[in-house]
Amino acid sequence: MSVSLPSSSLDAAAVNRALRGKVAIAGAATYGCGEAPGMDDMTLLVRAAHAAVADAGLTMQDIDGLATCSVTASMWAMPVIEHLGINPSYIDGTMLGGSSFVAHLLPAMRALEAGQCKAVLICYGSAQRSGTAGRKDIVAARRTMDPQPYEHPYEPLLPASAYALAAQRHMHQYGTTREQLAEVAVAARAWAQLNPEAFMRDPLTIDDVLKARMVSSPLGVRDCCLVTDGAGAIVLTRADRARDLPQPPVYILGNATACWNRQISCMPDLTVTSATQSGRQAFAMAGLMPADMDMAQLYDAFTINTILFLEDLGFCRKGEGGSFVQGGAIAPGGRLAVNTNGGGLSCVHPGMYGVFLLIEAVRQLRGQAGQRQLARHSTAVVHGNGGTLSSQATAVLGTSQAL
Repeated sequence: MSVSLPSSSLDAAAVNRALRGKVAIAGAATYGCGEAPGMDDMTLLVRAAHAAVADAGLTMQDIDGLATCSVTASMWAMPVIEHLGINPSYIDGTMLGGSSFVAHLLPAMRALEAGQCKAVLICYGSAQRSGTAGRKDIVAARRTMDPQPYEHPYEPLLPASAYALAAQRHMHQYGTTREQLAEVAVAARAWAQLNPEAFMRDPLTIDDVLKARMVSSPLGVRDCCLVTDGAGAIVLTRADRARDLPQPPVYILGNATACWNRQISCMPDLTVTSATQSGRQAFAMAGLMPADMDMAQLYDAFTINTILFLEDLGFCRKGEGGSFVQGGAIAPGGRLAVNTNGGGLSCVHPGMYGVFLLIEAVRQLRGQAGQRQLARHSTAVVHGNGGTLSSQATAVLGTSQAL
């Protein structure tokens, strides 16, 4: 079952429509994706931030807005400001998990349009793979910061077991198969093989995914995202300013965020996420439909995510996600280009992946994606997920052709 939305929520996209295309992504960069031994979260973040600012043709002194967050630090924006040496008049430290960086867009757009700031840096870095803090320490820190009374007493293997619940229910309710889940992983790997930045580029077959070590039934290790290091950053400016900067502007046409639950056990329906709400509002703000998208960059922490989000964002009907991805349909040359960098499953996933979705969309829309570059690249939908199918944030981006 789905959540009934008040009319005020349904009207939110119409209210935000005035912001459509008023702000653009002027700079984007990654740093240290894969393994970055000897570096910590802040070092990675700072290097990605400087690279993104330089990509925009700006200096750090031009940055007067900041949006950032971290899994392990609740007041992360403060040390980031110190390390970057900036004095922002706009600060957003909202933490919604992996969707945060997509959710940071609309508040930043409002601040830019209001004249509160002129250039907003959205940035993230994590040395989750190579850092001194072990993965068990990170899990313990998350439990301390975010106690979940209905689930933690049973010590589930989170987040994998939560997503496994959703996958198992989707299989039971709609007949989705493990082979269809495996199609998602194989497609991601095929894109990764075209991306020199991707962490895993070895060949991968359906059979490889099915025979891989089981993590939490029905999800095996190849159904689960990577654990890597990495940092990413983007720079936002008003559209009129972006047109005078070196890179082709990537316009933000729509953005919305929704959350119906924190714990997986509190979802009204394990097969329906609040992406149905964020997606509908973002597309309404953009004045576009899923059929108008040249690509979809979807938060694929697990293979079930891609199937759920294809359904919830409107690329296919509920229950048809498994059949939608069959036969290489979301792989290179398929009917819909999905996660063209290799996604969190094969490219990069340093704890939170949302900013990398935006960066890949920017690279494709600029025509700067190298061997994996799409022939059609004027529109993109980017979708971030946080928690255990909890917070959902959708953005619709486009080139000048889409304005």
